[in-house]
Amino acid sequence: MATFLYKLGRLAFRRRHFVALIWVALLTLAGVGAASAPTAASSSFSIPGTEAQKAFDLLDERAPEASADGANARVVFKAPAGEKVTDPANKAEILKTVSALKSGSDQVASAADPFAAKAVSKDGTTAYASVTYKVTSMELTDGSRDALEKTTDEARDGGMTVEVGGDALQAMPHTGATEIIGIAVAAVVLVITFGSLVSAGLPLLTALIGVGIGVSSIAALASALDLGTTTSTLAMMIGLAVGIDYALFIVSRYRAELAEGREREDAAGRAVGTAGSAVVFAGLTVVIALVGLAVVNIPMLTKMGFAAAGTVAIAVLIALTMIPALLGYAGRKVTPTGEKGRLFGGRKKAAAAGPARVNASSEGNAPAKGGAPAKENLGTRWARFVVRRPVAVLLLGVLGLGAAALPVSQLELGLPDDGAQPTSTTQRKAYDLIADGFGPGFNGPLMVVTDLKGVDDAKGEAVAVQKKISGLDDVLTVSPPQFNKAGDTAMVSVVPSSKPSGTETEDLVHAIRGEAKDVRADSGAEVMVTGTTAMNIDVSEKLNDALLPYLALVVGLAFLLLIVVFRSVLVPLKAALGFLLSVLAALGAVVAVFQWGWLGGLFGVEQTGPIMSMMPIFMVGVVFGLAMDYEVFLVTRMREAYVHGESPHEAIVTGFKHGARVVSAAAVIMIAVFAGFIGSSEQMVKMIGFGLAIAVFFDAFIVRMALVPAVLALLGRKAWWLPRWLDRSLPNVDVEGEGLRTPADQADPDEKRELVRV
Repeated sequence: MATFLYKLGRLAFRRRHFVALIWVALLTLAGVGAASAPTAASSSFSIPGTEAQKAFDLLDERAPEASADGANARVVFKAPAGEKVTDPANKAEILKTVSALKSGSDQVASAADPFAAKAVSKDGTTAYASVTYKVTSMELTDGSRDALEKTTDEARDGGMTVEVGGDALQAMPHTGATEIIGIAVAAVVLVITFGSLVSAGLPLLTALIGVGIGVSSIAALASALDLGTTTSTLAMMIGLAVGIDYALFIVSRYRAELAEGREREDAAGRAVGTAGSAVVFAGLTVVIALVGLAVVNIPMLTKMGFAAAGTVAIAVLIALTMIPALLGYAGRKVTPTGEKGRLFGGRKKAAAAGPARVNASSEGNAPAKGGAPAKENLGTRWARFVVRRPVAVLLLGVLGLGAAALPVSQLELGLPDDGAQPTSTTQRKAYDLIADGFGPGFNGPLMVVTDLKGVDDAKGEAVAVQKKISGLDDVLTVSPPQFNKAGDTAMVSVVPSSKPSGTETEDLVHAIRGEAKDVRADSGAEVMVTGTTAMNIDVSEKLNDALLPYLALVVGLAFLLLIVVFRSVLVPLKAALGFLLSVLAALGAVVAVFQWGWLGGLFGVEQTGPIMSMMPIFMVGVVFGLAMDYEVFLVTRMREAYVHGESPHEAIVTGFKHGARVVSAAAVIMIAVFAGFIGSSEQMVKMIGFGLAIAVFFDAFIVRMALVPAVLALLGRKAWWLPRWLDRSLPNVDVEGEGLRTPADQADPDEKRELVRV
């Protein structure tokens, strides 16, 4: 592989006009496609295989007029102090508002009169009107949302407090200016790392081009492939992070090759042949992790995974082709490692030092002027310390991450409802008004659907089901059965005593489903629980059930891939175990901040509650792929040194000498990009941004920078052990670039190393 990529890098360097033209053409094509494509309606959120979805499908077939899975809004009215909603003026205003809600949009299926529906609190101060739409919340148009907001704003002019809850107001979350701040931080880190604006600008430019192509392609295909508006969020987040990192790896290796005195075209080829090999395999692990999300069998999550995987693939291709092409354009503006650019006044110093300066490297121990050894960089000094004290470093790192992971034992999973919204939002205010006026369970009623087809006494059986449910614990009220036109399907609304996200409500759902088995055995009627609350419970359980199979698939495939890369069994095993430790620690931090509220004000957490159900599986998928970036880049440099004859301990130091600074910069950049999403107005996006940022911090700076060298130091030569039969059967991908070594390299009089067969 190294030889092929070497040739590809040199070709891209020589034919830079052609390569640049291809990528610009692709960006233009994707942009034109996105601009001319029909506006995609947001895809529906369906969860195949769940009881809640099965009930929705049944109602859609037999009672489409009910719009059971349509978006809903609850317009809550609170009378002024000393008044009641039943007072003539207030009642007239409410009825006027309900009439306006019905005629406000052609997507409205019904708007219930709160007085006819008995949706008035006992003290008469609060009432709510339920609005049902013909389409799901993801398919609701902006015009329908605007009409809802305009109508409620007009209702407030009458003096009453009017707030709106439900999923009708759900829209694309806003991440604000913090995304730009993340990119700005990345730019500063790159400038500090390279000491040159040109070198720093290349990774940013290529990452933005890659994300632009990826996101524009998603927009262009959204209508044809039924991609939701949220599909591009993950692609943008991951694509930007890995795009910068991959380009950073190759530019850094290019500068190191220049520092060894190679011509620029040859340096570009060698950078792509060595660092590019690490980029390919790192990208493959990310793609495996993202595509593996299909195991969960949630269509929206699967589409997000595939879209993000496509963006990562584009980032890899750009790093392998466009980066060497741009290096050709940059010429001498990209300086060798250790030689600072004009930005830091390095050109004058380089000229004064003479030609011998080209071979010096501040990242190694190359002789400085006067014959004195150059000062070791921080990565080298840290690696030597870890090699001398591996047990202490290992124990300290494991204990620290273990302590951070302790809150995971108190992890509560669920999908956020309006009760998790910031207290300043109208959704949260409506939630609190209903909880105070009627009870918390009114915020998440359950819908029980009974399939009565083939039952002799359909109405009698529906009433019997109603009575059984009424006798269960945590049931506040049960409505009389409502039948479809054919009379073979009944619907009952059940209001729990507890809040929608409470464990008592989850227990009630399971209790109703337990009773359903007896009903089916006795009469043949099938009873199913659905509604938003039941759907959230089913989604949580589905995600929990899929976590272990997904983990086994992703880690298993990546483990096999890393065996091929490192030609070792213990190194991939150590990589996987370290990843699990960092993910558990990151989940512990998420629990502490978003569930317990520790430092919540610092991160803008206004309301604590259960952790989003998809958070564990999402973090496993994304963080595993990203963590392997650092593992592959750092450890391949160690293996390269070991294969070229260095002792195991010296190979660790060499790997850090060349890779620690780059990996640290890449991690800081990725943390900055993810941390930018913490500023989102949406709790879910805020939680994802924080979780990914802290996970990268733990994995890069504790696992890869401390635990990895400590374990390798303890294992010594055993770290690179591979059974002979497996060694013979594995393909030789030559990630360490052995095929690129020339006779001149091997005949270097200062090179006292011998090749090691592993």
